[in-house]
Amino acid sequence: MQDVAAPALDELDRGMVHALQIHPRAPWTLIGDVLGVDPVTAARRWQRLADAGLAWVTAYPRLSNSRIVVSGVVEVDTEPGAAEGVAMALAADPAVANVKLMAGGRDVVASVQARDLDELAHHTTVLFQGTPGVRATRTHVSTGVPTEGSRWRLRSLDAVQCARLEAALPAPAPPAEVAAAGWDALDARLVELLSTDGRMSIRDLAAETDTGTTTVRRRLQSLLASRVSLRCDLARPLSGWPLSAVYFASVPGQYLEETSRVLAEVREVRSCSITAGPNNLMIDVWLRALADVHAFEAHLSRRLPRLSIQDRSVVLRTVKHMGRLLDRDGHCVGVIPLGHPQSAPG
Repeated sequence: MQDVAAPALDELDRGMVHALQIHPRAPWTLIGDVLGVDPVTAARRWQRLADAGLAWVTAYPRLSNSRIVVSGVVEVDTEPGAAEGVAMALAADPAVANVKLMAGGRDVVASVQARDLDELAHHTTVLFQGTPGVRATRTHVSTGVPTEGSRWRLRSLDAVQCARLEAALPAPAPPAEVAAAGWDALDARLVELLSTDGRMSIRDLAAETDTGTTTVRRRLQSLLASRVSLRCDLARPLSGWPLSAVYFASVPGQYLEETSRVLAEVREVRSCSITAGPNNLMIDVWLRALADVHAFEAHLSRRLPRLSIQDRSVVLRTVKHMGRLLDRDGHCVGVIPLGHPQSAPG
């Protein structure tokens, strides 16, 4: 991927990314119709973006359901000069979804996914004790994810175009079906493949799993309806929001749900996690300039007077993003399929 010249994004590219953010597995016939281009042109444009590492579609266990996945955010303090090496070592592990090099009160922040709290404790102990250069860690268990990256939109399409794509989305599964759904080796393998290419065709999925296309189609429908999220990501510098920051905040427990709901509606908020720890909210935001770090904090304080921001850190570099390895320009240069939290630990 690194040898492919990175093309600039035009309006068609941006419209296609927005369309796939709404409906990541939309057929090219629908995408082309919505964008007013031939489906072959739409598919070719997407392949151009994907080959250059500028945009991609990935899959992962649904973070909002703790019966499916338990996640934790780990702050890492490193020895002087060791932060980048630690970040690279952690990024190589399939259980680690995200890795960021930080400024401020921590050197690295990583998010870890596991089947349960016991496995989360095992991962955090083995991963961080076995990584040279780690001086100290602090793990914050996520108890809820009011909003996350799959809901963020580029906003290049108009309301009519968005409505057409939304109308074509498959219906979500009833709550009872979600609660009763189990996992097996085929489910785990499908999630692994889709975490590498979320638009992989039914035919290719069937070939990779040595399973009939009818079975794969049925399993995929079940997974996407109840247990798996899909998202289309764009290299952040191309989004118009080149800076990222993390706020560590608290709000009285009785206002947590209300505050989370408001945060989910703020465009700069990329994701928000409710955590058990000294702070009960971690807010990941995208900003346009360094000056916005404090300006946005002031905006949040005015809009949410009960919210107390205890600390903030600027992201110096995102090393890994939902299984994707990123270069210094935010382009995807590799994939480490996310370890499925329901599969047996190795």
